[in-house]
Amino acid sequence: MSVEAKQFKNALKLWASGVTVVTTRGRDNQLRGMTATAFSSVSLEPPQILVCLNQATDTGAALLESRHFAVNILNSGQESVSNQFAGSITQEQRFASVAWQAGESGAPILTEALAALECRVVQQIQAGSHWVIIAEVDSVVCREGDPLLYYNSAYRSVAAQD
Repeated sequence: MSVEAKQFKNALKLWASGVTVVTTRGRDNQLRGMTATAFSSVSLEPPQILVCLNQATDTGAALLESRHFAVNILNSGQESVSNQFAGSITQEQRFASVAWQAGESGAPILTEALAALECRVVQQIQAGSHWVIIAEVDSVVCREGDPLLYYNSAYRSVAAQD
């Protein structure tokens, strides 16, 4: 017997998570990106991560076509970027007001993100309405700052400890 969707959502609201924007460049050379909180490390040897993407998204479809993407970990001042990439605006509008540069694979790297991991898909698993994408990390960029967090349906921030 499964729990009801509302109960499940209420429980997950109590899980604090970092906020990322997953970006890719489709085979049509068009930029794609979306906000994602379902992101985790998988392995150190080799360096691998996973991200979960709804099968209905155009970002997910482009990512699976290109097989390359970036996970941009947002800093505490990037709530508007998270909202922009989560909203119902066009892909072109999502990238229009955010600074980015092409990474080694061509995937867009958000230049003000706390960190960016450029990745290559090694496995995809269908799980309910989502794809679980496992990817090898080919390069990373790290910057100074504090992370943007999401908890109980609201953005939060926490100062990093020295």
